[in-house]
Amino acid sequence: MAVRRAAVAAASAAALSLSLLATSCGVNGTASAAEAKGRPPAKKAVATGSGGAVSSVNPYASRAGIEVLRKGGNAVDAAVATAAALGVVEPYSAGVGGGGYMVYYDAKAKKVRTIDGRETAPRRMRSDSFLDRSTGKPLPTGEVINSGLSVGIPGTPATWDKALKDWGTVPLAKALRPATRIARDGFVVNDEFRAQTEMNEKRFRDFKSTTDLFLPKGKLPVVGSRFRNPDLARTYRQLAREGVGALYHGDVGRDVVRTVQKPPMAAGASHKARPGLMKTQDLADYKPLRREPTRTTYHGLDVYSMAPSSSGGTTVGEALNILENFHLSKADKAQALHHYLEASRISFADRNRWVGDPAFSDVPTKQLLGKDFAKDRSCLIRSDKALTSPLAPADPRHPGSGCAHKTGSKQPHEGPSTTHLVTADRWGNVVSYTLTIEQTGGSAITVPGRGFLLNNELTDFDFAPLTKGTPDPNLPGPGKRPRSSMSPTIVLRDGKPMIAVGSPGGATIITTVLQTLVNRLDLGMPLPAAVAAPRLSQRNQTATEAEPAFLSSPERKKLDGMGHHFVLAPKAFTPSPEIGAVAALEFLPHGKLSAVAEPKRRGGGSAMVLKESR
Repeated sequence: MAVRRAAVAAASAAALSLSLLATSCGVNGTASAAEAKGRPPAKKAVATGSGGAVSSVNPYASRAGIEVLRKGGNAVDAAVATAAALGVVEPYSAGVGGGGYMVYYDAKAKKVRTIDGRETAPRRMRSDSFLDRSTGKPLPTGEVINSGLSVGIPGTPATWDKALKDWGTVPLAKALRPATRIARDGFVVNDEFRAQTEMNEKRFRDFKSTTDLFLPKGKLPVVGSRFRNPDLARTYRQLAREGVGALYHGDVGRDVVRTVQKPPMAAGASHKARPGLMKTQDLADYKPLRREPTRTTYHGLDVYSMAPSSSGGTTVGEALNILENFHLSKADKAQALHHYLEASRISFADRNRWVGDPAFSDVPTKQLLGKDFAKDRSCLIRSDKALTSPLAPADPRHPGSGCAHKTGSKQPHEGPSTTHLVTADRWGNVVSYTLTIEQTGGSAITVPGRGFLLNNELTDFDFAPLTKGTPDPNLPGPGKRPRSSMSPTIVLRDGKPMIAVGSPGGATIITTVLQTLVNRLDLGMPLPAAVAAPRLSQRNQTATEAEPAFLSSPERKKLDGMGHHFVLAPKAFTPSPEIGAVAALEFLPHGKLSAVAEPKRRGGGSAMVLKESR
């Protein structure tokens, strides 16, 4: 069996190599012809067909994944190729300098498996590392964000390597080729890339290496121009030759550590960036972790997601369990949204108290996902009146404690960026993968000569305990993973994949995935409509963030009458107020599947299938 698998892998690798050569030479059809005329690949929000699918926020990245599928690669191979391409065309959201979580459905084994590729804190980090020693108070968030102190040990390359070795059919060198080509030859700058650069311009100008790369000749990139990143192309080629050891044990890693310890400030910088605590040994110590996924049931479906250190699986799962105690229907959409908001409010209260890195604290994952605990918590919800926030958490280890309405602590800070992709192949394997460098633009620090930004993921730690006298599982610590909200999710029906979904957006990832599932499974919307619908995000806060389209909806007036308070969502990825940017897919009857991306948010995403139905 092993010999046969090796032969298949070798054949797939050879075929993929030929495919990538053909694509780079412009032989592979209209996409290359369009690029030759200075146009990016075509972009569609929905694609239906067979043979495999990819959905991401960017057409260059989705096409990279499709090329891998076309020549025999599987969903894992395609996911890594897509992610590496996103590191080129979406460098402010993901890349070599970040981390993430992969959820994988193995069709042969009929099991869901996951990798925790979250960044870790350096060995020298302590619980008070984000406190001002002279006052004992937390350092200003803005001061930490743009500094070496905020940079965690990157986990993304190790995740790619482990996923390919455990479940893929091609080596890392082959999976990186499409992204390397894009970095070398460039991509066409669109409105979103320019807008995100402009949003970060002030802090980018504080670092010479970042200015040199992302502000060519000192100016914002021009829409329609071609943006090249030869330094990143060289980094990818080095990873292809030497493996990820070039980062974790080699000179790429030494460059990262040097940059973290002494950020490359530009002349006239507006601030002096704090140095970081990372050392080369921290990189050598890094390991991506295989974890058991979270699992709950909802309307007879199995919902799998990411376990702690992410809070995505437990929080989405707890909210779904709470909602099972009510009847949500499209006949009364306002009432359905009311219950969705209340379930989210409650599950966020519990998330903030209990979820952190399980290597450092006893996270009651099983109890948080218990049906009895959800029923206990659901007793707080009234059909005619909204709860008030911040709501206090309950103890899932002590049944009967969940019905007391007490005041809790406010929601901690979490950056709003990240990116997400989904892939599926002809054999029925599925990947839902969320990766990040934290906020849009990460730490704003580019590693000189390497072409990638460093994360500022350590700002996801709580700088100080949220509640005085109460243990906080998300304080900084040596080697610790900060709590995340990433929620890559796969839904099974009768043991087979039905839906894969995820989103960027910091803490709004959880509410975006939850609302998309409610729209699809409770309100009966087709998946494209479920993705496109106006979003609300209640995260145990006084006011619920809302997109503009909801604020003028008839449901808004009804929810106002129940005591809900709404504010316009912040501008995270673009100058427009938006919540999340979903990439999803759904398996349809007769062997068909539908890839779904955002129609408008973040400029619209890119859904592709291997063989499109006409």
